[in-house]
Amino acid sequence: MNLTDFNQSDRCVHFSCPERSVSPAIYMSLYMFGFAVILLTVCGNMLVIISVCHFKQLHTPTNMLVLSLAVSDFLFGALVMPSILIWTVESCWTFGRDLCISFWLIGGFLMIVSIYNIALISVDRYLALSNPFLYTSKISRRTMCIVVYCNWCVCLAYSITFYYFNGTFKSSVMCPGECFLSLNEVWSVIDLVYSFIFPLSVIIILYTRVFVIAKKHATAIRELNNHTRPKTQKITSQSMKSERKAAKVLCILVSVFMVCLLPYFIYTLLGDVIELQTKTLLKVLVVVHLNSTINPFIYALFYPWFRRCFKLIITLQIFQTDSALINVLS
Repeated sequence: MNLTDFNQSDRCVHFSCPERSVSPAIYMSLYMFGFAVILLTVCGNMLVIISVCHFKQLHTPTNMLVLSLAVSDFLFGALVMPSILIWTVESCWTFGRDLCISFWLIGGFLMIVSIYNIALISVDRYLALSNPFLYTSKISRRTMCIVVYCNWCVCLAYSITFYYFNGTFKSSVMCPGECFLSLNEVWSVIDLVYSFIFPLSVIIILYTRVFVIAKKHATAIRELNNHTRPKTQKITSQSMKSERKAAKVLCILVSVFMVCLLPYFIYTLLGDVIELQTKTLLKVLVVVHLNSTINPFIYALFYPWFRRCFKLIITLQIFQTDSALINVLS
């Protein structure tokens, strides 16, 4: 996660937290709105987590990746977004140096995990559509759980290494009221490639392939309409339609993610050329973190099973005997 360079210790002499320039009503409204966004993020992703963990029908390899993404989004909402809310409203970092380091470390780690969750989802969908027989025989839920575990471990190791070799844990000059950590140019480039360019390239290439395959499937369905019996035709058509819909929904998920993420990496690139204000960084961070709020609503909008699970959860039917075996996909 690339951060704004902050090695100019003389700025601390002149820096002070700005006085509040908004009315008390607007001030409270900002906090209430921010709290509502955090609540939606935490509760929305918690619904996805409960749904995938509880209902047996949802224990599929793909949903293990969806679960991993929901967990990272949930942790974003619970651990990172409250700090962003207070920092944005107050226009001042009030938590000190240690929490500032923790904020960037946890936020950077969860961002990278989310990025690679999305990349793994694109790999999963490509394998499922390009070679469905191999996919069903080789990719099991246990295999995907191992992949998810390795993804979290590798991202954690990278984040710790990244911040350690930048001196974050040793010595960072920070002004009271500001939360910027210094990076060297080499690690800035490494982070840009590892956290953005490489996973984005994988996502774009594989989803391009997915759309090509989906188009071939559509052509195959039209041919089956003329050569197969109605029952076989219906089963094949429904199966292909389901796969294409899954690819479409996950593509929307990826698109929203990249739209939210792109401003941050543009900011980090421009930050090395021109000096940008703290308010600009805060706005960019808010856009990045809103992705964690949007994801559950994408599920609710396009996946009927999520709406059924949501109804079963809020009506407490999941506490009934054998509720895990309820058919939520029909």
